Formats: sequence, C-alpha cells, structure tokens
Amino acid sequence: MHSLFRFLNQPLKTLTPNHRRNPIWSVLFQRSMGVSSLKVAWRKDPVLDAAIERDKRYRLCSRVVREVLNEPGQRIPLRYLSKRRERLRLMFRVETFLSRYPNLFDQYLDRIKPSTSLVPFLRPSQRLLSFLSLRSAISSRLEPLALAKLCKLLMMSRHRAICAHKLLAVKRDFGFPDDFLVSLIPRYPQLIRLAGPSGSIVELVSWPEEYAKSSIELHADKESRSTGIHLRPNFSVCLPRGFFLRREMREWARDWLELPYISPYEDASSLQPNSPEREKRIVGVLHELLSLSVMRRMTVPAVGSFCEEYQFSNAFASNFTRHPGIFYVSLKGGIKTAVLREAYDEHGELVDWDPFLEIKDKFVQLMDEGHREWRERVRSKAEALRKDLVLMASKDAELYVGGKDAEQHSDLAT
Repeated sequence: MHSLFRFLNQPLKTLTPNHRRNPIWSVLFQRSMGVSSLKVAWRKDPVLDAAIERDKRYRLCSRVVREVLNEPGQRIPLRYLSKRRERLRLMFRVETFLSRYPNLFDQYLDRIKPSTSLVPFLRPSQRLLSFLSLRSAISSRLEPLALAKLCKLLMMSRHRAICAHKLLAVKRDFGFPDDFLVSLIPRYPQLIRLAGPSGSIVELVSWPEEYAKSSIELHADKESRSTGIHLRPNFSVCLPRGFFLRREMREWARDWLELPYISPYEDASSLQPNSPEREKRIVGVLHELLSLSVMRRMTVPAVGSFCEEYQFSNAFASNFTRHPGIFYVSLKGGIKTAVLREAYDEHGELVDWDPFLEIKDKFVQLMDEGHREWRERVRSKAEALRKDLVLMASKDAELYVGGKDAEQHSDLAT
C-alpha cells in the first residue's frame, strides 16, 4: 500500500519507461490524464472584459466606415444608413453618431434619382481619405508579415489548404488587406495560389521552413539564447488573481504540461483521438491562431469555422475553459471571445504588440480628434448658454429693480 502511495506521488518526469509499460501505471495514467473527465468552471475576468470593452467605440466606428466605403462610389444617402442601424449595432441615431465624430464624413445634398428631390448624402471626409491612404501604405510595408501569417494558417491545416471565403471572413483578425486574394496571393506563386473551382481555395504550393516555428518555439529559442540554457518549448500558464483549481485538476494540468510540446506545424495524423497528446496539439493550434491574430483574441465562432481544416471536434471550445491559465473566454458583447492571457498584462493592456496595430492606432487617433471637436463644441454651446442665462438674469434683475423704483416713486407721489 505504501509503495502504491509513493508511486502515485511520483512526478511524471521521474517515471521510467518500465513504469509506463506497467499495467497499473497504464490504468492510473488514463485516470489522471483523462481528456473529458475533468471540468473547469468558467469564471469572469473583469480585467480582460474591460480590455474588450475599451475597443467598443473603435469597432462601432469601423463598422460604420466600412458600410459607407463598401457603397458604390463610397457615398450613401443618410436615410439608407439610418435604416441599417440594427445591423450596425448602432444604439443611437445616425445623426448623433455623425455629430460625435464630425471628421469622418462630409454631408452634402444630392438626388437619389434624377427625378427625386435633394436629400442628405454621406461621403468620406478628406481626413478619412488621408487615413485610408496611410493605411494602404502601412499594409504595403507589412506585406511580408501578412504573407507569413497566411502561410502559417495554411501550414497548420490538414491538407495545406483553406476555403477562400473562410479566410475572407477573418481577414481583419489577422490584418490581411481587404483584397488580399487578388493583391497578395498572385505576387507569391512560389508559396501560395488560388485553386479549386473559380479560385475558391487558397492552397500552399511549397513548405517555407522559415515559417515552421510557432510563437512558443520562437520564445523558447529567444530565452535559450539570452540565458545560455536550453529551454524546452511549453505553454505559459498564469491564472488570474483569486482563481483556484481543484486539486485533481491541478495535478492533471501539471502532468499534462510535462508532456512534450507538439508543434502545430507537425504532422498530427499519428496522434490518437481523445489522448492527452492530441489535446496538447489542439491547444497548440489554438494558441498559435490567437498569437497570429492582431489583437491576440478571436471570437469563438470565427475559430470554429476552421474545425475541418484544423481537425477540431465540435466541442473544441471546451479547450479554452479547460486551460484557464492559457486562455480566457469573454462573454462581452453577447458573443464568446477567446483571449490569449499571456498577451495581456495585469491591467488588461496588450503587451504582445502586433505591427498591424499601427493601423488601429492611427484610426483611433482620428476618432479621438473628432470626439474632441464634438466635446469642444458641446462645451462652447454650454458656455454660450450659461452666458445667455446670466445675461437674461441680469436683465430680469434690472427690470425688477426698475419696477421697484417706479413703484416707490408712485407711492411718494400719492
């Protein structure tokens, strides 16, 4: 009995191959490393929720700007835009939005049809057009990074190919240009190409070895060079303050982390379904996907659209909650968003800065300029109203005093 107790408490790395071939070990290992038997309750993380909430204004403005830019001639009648409020998730009137961000659009009068009367139209302002030109220049400069991300997404997939419409749906998550299918892919025929009926599939042509390392492996290599000590790749685990795991889950997680890291770029066909190694590989793919995203986070449905390509099960999302020290699932905005914990500090600020964030920062600057103009205008109106009220009060006081004097003179006269 005592020997069995000592056996159970041995760290996984000290167990010899003879132990692992032992029938008792086989049973105990399966019990301790079971994939579906242990659950972790979801717990809210206010810090990461606040990080997502801070981008609410940016996402709203981006949706409205895209709506106008996607119109023919980049112009739209104001009333048409007002009818799309629900789809744009705009909680107030379009006129209110335009007043709060006056530097995004110009308003002018035009006719929808030659025979109709003049109505208000919207078109991009000169400052917005300048931003779009700057965005194009930044995207051109960062084209090698976009190419690397696209290749990595294809390299992780089962058949080294992904449907084009799936990549189009997540292009903003990874920083791809809007027209990357025609502007990026044809420029690198030695690496990627459009295949299938009508170019409906993006396919990897050759295996670029320089892209075949995950962010975890690159970080381990960097740390090894700086310390002079070889470090094996593994996940960075950091539970939020006040978050505790049950003892059996802590032991399972410890043993699971001791397993060798499996690169998402390795062939996974030999891994057994529902095995710890299989889960380690799936978590590695999810980690790499979020590491390639601009904000180091993606909506769970967006990740789920790649289930077939990355061989995820229908219950793939449980991997996010089963590993709360690696991921966090936010429910902000009525949609599940998977967040990579290591990319954010204790204040919810993004520390793993993606170069494509330069585009977002420039747009936020433009938004803030317009918002300041609106606030200054509101403040000026409030100040003018206050002065008018003071002036009216002083005039009323003068009239009141004048009336009193006249009444006193009248009394004296009588």
